[in-house]
Amino acid sequence: MDETNKVPVGTVPKLADVARVAGVSTATVSRCLNLPDQVKEKTMRKVMDAIDSLGYSPNYSARALAANRTNTVGAIIPTMDNAIFARGIQAFQEELHKSGCTLLVASSSYEEDLEEEQIRTLTARGADALLLIGYHRQPRVYEFLKKRRIPALVAWAYNPDQPQLAVGFNNHAAMKSLAREVLERGHRKIACITAPTGSNDRARDRVLGVKEGLRDAGLDPDGLTIIETNYSIENGAQAFQELMTLDERPTAVMCGNDVLAVGALKAATEMGLKIPDDVSITGFDDIELASVAPVPLTTVHVPHRRMGQFAAQALIETLDSGQTGESHELPTNICFRGTLAPPPEK
Repeated sequence: MDETNKVPVGTVPKLADVARVAGVSTATVSRCLNLPDQVKEKTMRKVMDAIDSLGYSPNYSARALAANRTNTVGAIIPTMDNAIFARGIQAFQEELHKSGCTLLVASSSYEEDLEEEQIRTLTARGADALLLIGYHRQPRVYEFLKKRRIPALVAWAYNPDQPQLAVGFNNHAAMKSLAREVLERGHRKIACITAPTGSNDRARDRVLGVKEGLRDAGLDPDGLTIIETNYSIENGAQAFQELMTLDERPTAVMCGNDVLAVGALKAATEMGLKIPDDVSITGFDDIELASVAPVPLTTVHVPHRRMGQFAAQALIETLDSGQTGESHELPTNICFRGTLAPPPEK
C-alpha cells in the first residue's frame, strides 16, 4: 500500500480513510457495508481490500445511537454446568444471527439476586431485549424492564395466567402426564428428587404435577417423599441413596431433570440395584445424556431447538414492530426407554 494511504500509528481508521484508500466515496463504503447487493463486485473488492489493509471496524456504537438499537440480545440462564439449556440457547443464537443480532449470555447459578443484577447490567450495556428462564422473579424486576421499555421473553415455561410474553411448555401438565404413566404401571410408593422449588417455578410446577397425578389416582399427595437438591449428577446420586435408606423405599423415583436422574442411575448401579426391575427412575428434558445413559432414561422430551428458534423470532418481531406478540405453547411428549416398569413383586 502507498505510504500516503496509511493511517498514522495509534489512530483508529475511519470510514473516510477506507474511502480514500479505495478511491471511492464514503457513501459507497457505507453501501458496501450495509447494502452489498447494490454494489458492483469490482467496487466491493476494492472497498474490502481497503478495510482489510487498514484494519477498519464499523462503529457499531455510533450506529446504535443513531438507530436507538444495538442489535444485541441478552439471555440469562440458571446454569452452564450441564446441557439442560444448551440446545435451546444454540438455536436461539442461530436464529438471532439470521436477523443480524448478537447474543450475550449470563448465568445466574439459580440465584435470584444475581439474576436481577445481571438483568440490570445487560440492560445498562445496551441489550435491546432479554430471554429469561421461567416466570419467578420479584415484581420490581418486571417493572424495571417495563419502565426501560426492554422486551423480555420467558422460555422453558408456559402459563396462560401469566402476563409475560412466553415461548415454552407447561411443566405442570408435562410432569403430571409422566406421573400418570408411572401410576398406571402400579407404582404407589413414589418419590421425587428436584431442584429447590422456592425460587424455581419450573421445578415447583413439576412437583405439583406429580402431586396432582397422585390426587387423581386417589392417593394422598402429601405422602409424596421429596428431596430438594441442586442440579448435578453427584447430588442426584446422593439423594437417591438417601431415598433407598428409608423404611418405606420408593419403587419409582421421579427426577426433576435428566441430570438428577442420571445421578440416581449411577447410585443405583453402585448399590447393585437393577433398573427397572428393582426400582424405576424417570427424568425430564430429554437431553442427550438421557439416551446414552447405561440404561436409557424414560423422560419428558422438551422441544429445545424449536423453543429457541420461536423465542428468537418472537423477540425480533417485538423489536421490529414495537408491539408485544402472543405467547406460544409448545407440546412435550414422553420418551419411553428402559428405566420404567411395574414395581417389583413382593
